[in-house]
Amino acid sequence: MTISRSVPRVAPGVRRTVGAPIGAVHSNPAPPSPGRVFVRRILKSRTNVACLIFLGLLAVVAVAAPWIAPYDPAYQKLASAFLPLFSDNHLLGTDQLGRDTLSRLIYATQISLVAPLIAVGFAAVTGLPLGLLAGYLGGKFDWIAGRVADALIALPALVLALAIIAIFGPGLTNAMLAVGAATAPRLFRVVRGAAMNVREETYIEASKVVGCSTSRTVLVHVLPNVRSPLLVQLTLMLSLALLAEAGLSFLGLGVQPPTASWGSMLRGAFDNRFQSPWMVVPPGLAIMLTILSLNMLGDGIRDAVGQERRKA
Repeated sequence: MTISRSVPRVAPGVRRTVGAPIGAVHSNPAPPSPGRVFVRRILKSRTNVACLIFLGLLAVVAVAAPWIAPYDPAYQKLASAFLPLFSDNHLLGTDQLGRDTLSRLIYATQISLVAPLIAVGFAAVTGLPLGLLAGYLGGKFDWIAGRVADALIALPALVLALAIIAIFGPGLTNAMLAVGAATAPRLFRVVRGAAMNVREETYIEASKVVGCSTSRTVLVHVLPNVRSPLLVQLTLMLSLALLAEAGLSFLGLGVQPPTASWGSMLRGAFDNRFQSPWMVVPPGLAIMLTILSLNMLGDGIRDAVGQERRKA
C-alpha cells in the first residue's frame, strides 16, 4: 500500500526557505521603484547632497527674506553710501545709495530662483510636447518642426532674447519668456532624439497593436522613457537661465529698479568699481556658487542616468 503525501502548492511570487517546514513560506520583497533607485543613486554622492543642501538653503532664504533681511532693500541713506564690508550694522556694507547690501542680496535670491523657473517652464511647455510629437510621429510634422528649430538655434540666444525684449519691453517676465523662447529649440532637439529612439521599441509596437491612441502612447509609454535625458537638460537649462537673467539685468533689460537682483547689483558694483571694489564680491559669489551647484547637480544626474542605462 502506497502512502501519498500531499505537498502544498506555493503560489507564484512566494518561495519556501530551504530547510524550513513545508508550510513555512514567505513572499519575495517587492523591488524598489525606479524613482527610489534613481533618488538613492543621486544621494549616494556627497557632491550631489552638498549641491542639494545649498540650493535648499537658497530656497529657504528666498521664502524667509521678509523676516531675515535686516533692512528694507529699497531704503536709501546717502550719508552711509559705500560703507565697506563688516561695517557696523551692515555686514556686507552698503551700495552707492546707502542701501544695505546684505538685505538686497537676500531679496535678490527670490528673483534669481523665480526667474530661471519662468524661463525653463516656458521652454518646457513649448519644446517638450513638440519634441515628443515630432520624434514619435515623424514625417512632415517632424520635418517642419525640425527646420523651425534649426532656424532658431542658428540665431544667438542672447540676440534673439534682445529682439523679443525690444518688441515687448524690458521687465523680468518679458526677459525670462525671451530666454525661454531662445532655449526651447534646444530642448526640442533633445526630446525629439530621445523620442525617436523610444518609438522603435517593442512595447510601442505592442501598444499600437492593442489599439492605444497616439496621445495615450505618447503620455504613458514615450514620455516616462525620455524623462532621464529631459531631467538632465532641464537642470543645465536652469543654470543657463540664471546666467541669462543676471546678464540681462546687468544690461538694464531684466529686473527694473528698485527691485534687487544679483545682475543689477553687479551693474551697480561695476559703475562704482573704483569707489568700492568690494561691492562686486557678494553678488558675484552668489551667482558663481548657484550656477556651480546647478551644473554639478546636472552632472550627478547625468552620471546616475548613465548607471541606469549601463545596468539595463
